Amino acid sequence: MLQQLGAFDPVSKEELIRRIDGIKAMMAEQGIDFAVILQNTDMFYFSGTIQKGMLVIALDCEPLLFIQKSIARAKLDTSLDIIPISSDRDVKKTLKEKKILKGTGGMELDVVPFALVERFKSIVGFDKFADLSPIIRELRAVKSPYELVQMRKSGAIVSRVFERAREAVREGVTEIEIDSILIAEGRRQGHQGILRMRGFNQEMAGAITVTAGYTSGIASYADISIAGTGVNPAIAQGSSFLKVKRGIPVIVDYGGTYNGYITDETRVFVVGELKELFKKPYEIAREIVEDASNFGKVGVNTTELFKRAYQLVKKSGMEEHFLGHGEGQVSFIGHGLGLEINELPFITQRHSQILKEGMVFAFEPKFVFPGEGAIGIEVDFIVRKNCLERITDIPIDIVCV
Repeated sequence: MLQQLGAFDPVSKEELIRRIDGIKAMMAEQGIDFAVILQNTDMFYFSGTIQKGMLVIALDCEPLLFIQKSIARAKLDTSLDIIPISSDRDVKKTLKEKKILKGTGGMELDVVPFALVERFKSIVGFDKFADLSPIIRELRAVKSPYELVQMRKSGAIVSRVFERAREAVREGVTEIEIDSILIAEGRRQGHQGILRMRGFNQEMAGAITVTAGYTSGIASYADISIAGTGVNPAIAQGSSFLKVKRGIPVIVDYGGTYNGYITDETRVFVVGELKELFKKPYEIAREIVEDASNFGKVGVNTTELFKRAYQLVKKSGMEEHFLGHGEGQVSFIGHGLGLEINELPFITQRHSQILKEGMVFAFEPKFVFPGEGAIGIEVDFIVRKNCLERITDIPIDIVCV
């Protein structure tokens, strides 16, 4: 029924059990006897629903999905058995009956508020908990065939939005006007309207950031190389009222979503002939993307991808402008994608991680010139045995309008 109302591919029970069995194996290795899942994204990953409640996964019993509200909606979302509760205090009785409260528990201590953790400890009368988040993130880093289908459908939304951008980018139009046109196009294609991001005070300004000049070079608190200024300091990132000028790159950074799964790509548009300042850095960005595409595969260390990119930048003498400028420079050239926009793996010079089959990441060499603008490319890759496979087939060429 719900499939008829929007973009929705239900998660099969087999897929959910595969994920639950996966975390059980990792919990056993880490000495964690049971897990309490509370955060929306992780609830969705392991149960297929984000309805109010919690999922408890213990090594020696079936998963326990407690739902307070809405039970009716949860029954439409998930194939797991549901235990209705009137409040979270009802959880204690079931956990004690099934003798789950023993050994070491696990909770998502990177995202669940301290007060909520302490309240749960008090309710159940158990206080020995370890951080479950590292193993959740490791498990989620490798996508299943089902997840890759969702990400390709997300990529199809990105493709349609970039097609629409060819018409939307015009001289004299503001960043925010282009933003609104492309947001509407994405929504028409089934975009869920938000992008989830893990971490305290980590927010996305929306599905898109359009920058059309000096706004590309103004640093902000957000850990991204091109933040944009937004329309006020309460957000301090995103599109603004700056107007498009001839010869100045218009950066369109768009995050697609389908059924929770995020893709994230960036393209450059320009009215007339591109200003000379931006031609060389664009060619370097293109070379970096092509080199990574040829070099990356299962077994490659993520630090090698960063090192190869930086060598190309250093050879060009453009290190000062790579991945931002001044205090706005960031340390990563790539980040994992999935249900959140900042999943594993991270592509930096210090986060050593071996690429595995099914990992997905955005790769984004960008150059920033304060007072002038920015230029770069962002593409999404699936890690395969012998290559990196593009999620979309959108050309990375600059689009002249």
